[in-house]
Amino acid sequence: MGLLVFVRNLLLALCLFLVLGFLYYSAWKLHLLQWEDSNSVVLSFDSAGQTLGSERMALVTLWRIHDKGTRQDTGKAGQRLLIVNPEYDRLGFLLKLDSKLFSKPAPMFLDDSFRKWARIREFVPPFGIKGQDNLIKAILSVTKEYRLTPALDSLSCRRCIIVGNGGVLANKSLGSRIDDYDIVVRLNSAPVKGFEKDVGSKTTLRITYPEGAMQRPEQYERDSLFVLAGFKWQDFKWLKYIVYKERVSASDGFWKSVATRVPKEPPEIRILNPYFIQEAAFTLIGLPFNNGLMGRGNIPTLGSVAVTMALHGCDEVAVAGFGYDMSTPNAPLHYYETVRMAAIKESWTHNIQREKEFLQKLVKARVITDLTSGI
Repeated sequence: MGLLVFVRNLLLALCLFLVLGFLYYSAWKLHLLQWEDSNSVVLSFDSAGQTLGSERMALVTLWRIHDKGTRQDTGKAGQRLLIVNPEYDRLGFLLKLDSKLFSKPAPMFLDDSFRKWARIREFVPPFGIKGQDNLIKAILSVTKEYRLTPALDSLSCRRCIIVGNGGVLANKSLGSRIDDYDIVVRLNSAPVKGFEKDVGSKTTLRITYPEGAMQRPEQYERDSLFVLAGFKWQDFKWLKYIVYKERVSASDGFWKSVATRVPKEPPEIRILNPYFIQEAAFTLIGLPFNNGLMGRGNIPTLGSVAVTMALHGCDEVAVAGFGYDMSTPNAPLHYYETVRMAAIKESWTHNIQREKEFLQKLVKARVITDLTSGI
């Protein structure tokens, strides 16, 4: 009798284990499919034709809508539903890069399932991770953290702001308003200390690449996550040096001096999902595809990449310090230095005008809010 009871309990435990395993596997697959699948997009409009900003519908991709491939359905009273069915290639790129609004969520940072994401696996940096598997695996095996903080992940509504480095931020006294957001994203080496009145004192994420990172350890904020945006294969190699506290070699192909130390522990370090660079460049801004390789005028600025990331992960998105007014050559280029607007030269990698048009569309559609009115 004792043996029968033991066998029965063992079978019950085995069944429970299989059920839990199936549920876990299903949840994992759903996580991947949520941002891989892009078959159709639904946009909600009020009777005046304005997008319903309060619900933003998980927001995410601003496209120029084609007359072809769309149809209107009747929704609730006073609303129209515009259903967009654009054509995609096997990797999820729009075959015609001229559509207009909203996509599905994508994870902010790479996690240990990064090899399964077809959208980034097929492309080399900056648009993907091809050739970087071993470096990324080595980095993630030490950092072991792939999300925001538990407190931020638990928020039912995340309000985010991307703080640009533009001189338009100076003397606006927006510091307290910026600090009021749940997530404050800063870019490259833009300083906070000494400029708190205008730019705030809170930093949640600092997104950068090796040449743009702060070089003095004392400049880093204590309670922020350090996020690498990998624009070339050397960037991932550099992050491995940083995480493992190895000596950074100046001969690794960097175009200027880079930080040799970042005062962050491995769990405070993340790798930005390259999908946002890819989507910003080809789907949103419409930069040249160039066979998926870095080329002239097809690299989005870090600001546009950060906005794209926020549109996937936040319920409300604002920007401050964005926009260059070339009609005022004597205006300050950045809020933290005396360099003037006239110092801007034509960029080999960026298309500033196309990015400006993209951001202007986001502001006009009320998808993002521009606190400094510089876009």
